[in-house]
Order: sequence, then C-alpha cells, then structure tokens
Amino acid sequence: MTKTTAIHFEVSERKILLRLMDILFVLLGIYILELFFDYTYLTISQPDFVAIGVLIVYLSVFGSIFEIYDLQKASKLDVTFRNVVLTASITVLFYLLTPILTPFLPPNRLQIIYFYVTMIAAIFLWRFAYVTFISSPRFYKKVLLVGEISNIENIIRPLNQADPNYKIIGFINCEKEHEDPIKFKGLKEFRPNQLKQVISEYQISEILVASYNSETITSDIYHDLIALLEHGFIIREYTQVYEELTSRVPIQFVGKDFYKYFPFSRSNQNTLYLFFHRLFDILFSFFGLLFGIVIAPLIMIGNALGNRGPILYMQERIGKNGEIFYIFKFRTMVADAEMYGATWATKNDTRVTRFGKFLRRSRLDEIPQFFNVLRGDMSIIGPRPERPFFVNELSRVIPFYETRHIIKPGLTGWAQVNTRYGASVDDSLMKLQYDLYYIKHRGLFLDINIIVKTLSTVLYYRGQ
Repeated sequence: MTKTTAIHFEVSERKILLRLMDILFVLLGIYILELFFDYTYLTISQPDFVAIGVLIVYLSVFGSIFEIYDLQKASKLDVTFRNVVLTASITVLFYLLTPILTPFLPPNRLQIIYFYVTMIAAIFLWRFAYVTFISSPRFYKKVLLVGEISNIENIIRPLNQADPNYKIIGFINCEKEHEDPIKFKGLKEFRPNQLKQVISEYQISEILVASYNSETITSDIYHDLIALLEHGFIIREYTQVYEELTSRVPIQFVGKDFYKYFPFSRSNQNTLYLFFHRLFDILFSFFGLLFGIVIAPLIMIGNALGNRGPILYMQERIGKNGEIFYIFKFRTMVADAEMYGATWATKNDTRVTRFGKFLRRSRLDEIPQFFNVLRGDMSIIGPRPERPFFVNELSRVIPFYETRHIIKPGLTGWAQVNTRYGASVDDSLMKLQYDLYYIKHRGLFLDINIIVKTLSTVLYYRGQ
C-alpha cells in the first residue's frame, strides 16, 4: 500500500502561510510603488529595518484583532475584504502616530494615500489567490472515518465547522454487523473490505478512528489498520484531532481513562509564570479601574435614564477550589430580575434593560470586576465564574464540570472569546470544553491570543 501524494495544508501551516504572504505582498507592493510612482515615505530599496519591523508587527497584531487569520472568515472574500480594510486602516493610523519608530510624514501627503491603498490591494490580491487556489477542493485534506455508526453525526459536525478544508469523505462502520443495522444517510458508507480501495480511489490522506471502545473494532479492520500504519499511513484517534481542530477538550468522549485527556499545563504550577500572571492582573486592573472612574459619570447618566435602579449589584460566584466570593458588576437587568429564583439568561432576554444591553454588548458591565481581580478573587484570564445554583445543577449532568475550578476564574477567557453566552446545558458543555482546553494548554502565547480575541469581541460589539 503506497502512501497518498495528495497535497494539503494543515491548520497551522495555513495560518503561517497567511501571515507570511500578507507581509511579503505588502512589502512587494511598497517596492512596486517605489519603482513606478514618486513615492519616498517607506522604501524597500534603501530599507529602514526598524520602520519595516514596526509595520510587520502592527500588521500582525491588528490582523489578529480584525480576524484576517481566522480560517473560516479567510475562506470568504466579502468578509475578508471588510477585515482587510479595517486592518489596513488601523495599521496605517498607528504607523503614522509613531514617528519615532516610523518615517516622518512626507511633504506630499498623497504618498500616505498611496501607502494605504497599496496595503489593501496587496493583501486582498493575495487573499483572492488563497481563496481561489489553496482553499479550493484540490487542497482539501481528505479523511476516511472508521467508527461506530451511532456516533457518526456528533463526530462529523464539529470537525466540519472547525476547518473548512478538513473533508470527511466517508466512513466504515467498525462494529460487527447486526441483523437490523442502523443506517446513516449523511455520509457515504463503505464496506470494511473496501478500506485500501477507498484510500487509493479517493486519495485519502488520513484515517480517523472514532470509537468509544476499541473492543468494538473488528479483527479484519484492526489488521488492515496495522498494515497501513506499517507503511507510514497517517492514522489518528478522534479526540486528538477534535482538540487540535476545535481548540476544545472533547469531554463527552472521555471515559474511565480520563487521565489521558487532562495532562494539565505546567504553567498551572510554574512559579515564574504565575508571578507575571498576577503582576499583569494587578497592573491591568489598576488601569481598568482608572478607566472605569473616568467613564463613571456617563454610566450613571445611562443607568438613570435606561435602568432606573441601583447602578451596581453583587452576586455569589464560585471561585478557585470551589470557594464562594461576591462578584461586582454594573447592573444590566431590571431590579427584580430573579424574584422567582435563578434562571438561565437567554438571547434577547426581556429582563435586560435598554442601557443594560449596551453595557453587555460593549463589555462595560464587567469593569467593576477589576476590583475582584485586585482582591485576588479573579484573574484577567480564566474560566468565567458561575453561580453556586448553576454549578450544582451542571455538575450533576456534565462530567468534570468542577475541574474548571482548579484555577482562578477570569474576566475573559478562551470560552468567552470562542462561543456564545451559556444559556443551556449544551452551551455550558461547549464552554467547559474550551475552559478545559485553556487549563490544559495555559501559557503566555495562549493568554496573548485571548487578549487579542477579546479586543476583537469588544470592537465587533459581540458581548452578550
């Protein structure tokens, strides 16, 4: 059995490719601008390495904030163009406002327009090529699923949503045949003896094994998989791929061997990391509270007109190690929102006031929690603290739910920047998967990623 030679790019490879080619096309665009126009603002032929380096940093940071490296959005030209324009606009603005690190403004201000338009045109030209060629079916990663048919739908949906280039071509039911077998119509099914034929015919790049119990895999399929593995074919287990593509820990597939899935990040015990993490919490919270004091008069006016009640409220939440503390927030609901007991918040919740909706969408309602961070009840980054009533309810139906309490809760977190507000048990399960992923992979670069995505959430007004 020869290994397939189909070309495809992994998720990390596509993200790196997008970043590198954005930079190269912008620099190439500036060089062409320099050759054919009267342009001297930022030159490549006589390079100012500091100025070029600053441009690359700004482009990378603001590109991340405005989501031009999100693979789902990068595959849509209309969304890509909007995000490229936003990225170029803010990049050029900051570039012009840092003349110590960047060239001084040219006498001919028209050169700034050339610079701005060239940046948009260069990036969008490359992105058009990316969507046309690299995001096309010829570069899809074609996958064959080997699993239990009762699980197929729950396996396929998250992977298709996570990566548009990860295509499951079909599946082979690894269970023994039954007299009255279950049928799944959402995906083409192949017979076990067709395994090698399917790999050759469909140019399969990878086999994904998805089974709750390895004992259900028939001996024939097992021996075929061993033979493929011995020839260097890629065979991976579902939970590994799920975590890699979705950035979530698939706890719904975790059984008695749960300890395999939770080798938690060393950063959770790393003294140096925890010291700088706490230092960041204190500094960020100090400036956050200063900002809160500055806008407090506007919040008070808005509250008097739109909320008509107390501006602040306190509520019990569960913190690190299950300890209870009181969280502070600007009130966004009517005064007696839970007079009949705790209930889930929902989309377009009628209990949320007009001004409260603005506070939630802009995340300004969270400002008083900087005080909780200074006190040490919370961190800037971590799982969102939940109320004792809901923790008790969710712990009964969601396995490992209380595992999220092994670190401090946060103002923002991996779940908050990747999913919607938890309004049901299913939503809470999704959030827990993200929270456990953060605890498992916690570190400097993931923290920076969360901060950048939080800025995107605020700028795109996605708070809930």
